[in-house]
Amino acid sequence: MSGGTEKKAYEGRSITVTFEARRCLHAAECVHGLPEVFDTAERPWIRPDGAEAERLAEVVRRCPSGALRYERADGGSETPDRPTRITRNSVGQVVVRGELSVDTREGPRAETRALLCGCGQSRLQPYCDHAGPCGQ
Repeated sequence: MSGGTEKKAYEGRSITVTFEARRCLHAAECVHGLPEVFDTAERPWIRPDGAEAERLAEVVRRCPSGALRYERADGGSETPDRPTRITRNSVGQVVVRGELSVDTREGPRAETRALLCGCGQSRLQPYCDHAGPCGQ
């Protein structure tokens, strides 16, 4: 499997949200945070014009895996957490937030949030995909 670089963009008037499905670990921060924008029963399931850009950006930043990202029409984008934080969650995944360069099969990727594999069993290395014991 590849490193999961297929992304889909959902363009709104003031903000565009991108979603990388293979990195999504279904934390549901988006659905709980803004159900009027993120509705998995609808198509498209992301409707960026359903909320103010700043509120939407705030909810996207809650996505722990980095599967959701945004870019504002005014040129604004996510500012990395400083200092960079590395923790391990209750199931063993390595949670990283900050100014990151993640080495993938496709080469380095600039990130601000990622859930990295803590068990070595992920097919989406270095990202977690729930394949191993720490993702179950």
